[in-house]
Amino acid sequence: MQLTWYFDFISPFSYLHWQKVKALQADYDLTLVPIVFAAVLDACGQKGPAEIPGKREFTYRHVLWQARQEGVTLRFPPAHPFNPLAALRLAIAAGSTPDAVDSVFDWIWKQGRAGDSIEALAPLLAALDVPGEALQADATKAALRANTDAAIAAGVYGVPTLAFEDGQLFWGNDAHDFAVAALRDPAVLADDDMQRASQLPVGLQRRS
Repeated sequence: MQLTWYFDFISPFSYLHWQKVKALQADYDLTLVPIVFAAVLDACGQKGPAEIPGKREFTYRHVLWQARQEGVTLRFPPAHPFNPLAALRLAIAAGSTPDAVDSVFDWIWKQGRAGDSIEALAPLLAALDVPGEALQADATKAALRANTDAAIAAGVYGVPTLAFEDGQLFWGNDAHDFAVAALRDPAVLADDDMQRASQLPVGLQRRS
């Protein structure tokens, strides 16, 4: 099965999920798609967790706890949220390969380094043999916009999101076991309760 993984380096949950997703490459055709999370939020009319006081602090504690439970080293970069465009463009300029994605995630979330500018990422650009001007190239910027537009068109509303070739979306690090169960047995999504949940009528909508 073809799988597509949408992510943004700004998300520590994307970093945690990546540790699991990369193992799927052994059995599935996996496409890695860097996207701009902020653009997805705008398209959905939402705020990110780090933009909501109280939720921001809880989210940081929660992701640290999850990392410890999963045995994953996680160190926050110097500031968060940060501008992830340079990191996203670096991944694209490097071909969005697993090695490149792994390197950028490790730089920001394992080593706790800044990833918000070409200057901050300079040692990583050198290690990946990507010239700085590649991050400013029109083709790189257009590829990131196209990735993000494709994600929005596919119904992506958050990162990380793992997408099946039939359009099923699994959002979040904590949904990974659910996704794997559905990969192994499509009937997981087909029983009566699952179908009813997917078609449940909206009982009330808040006025904006």
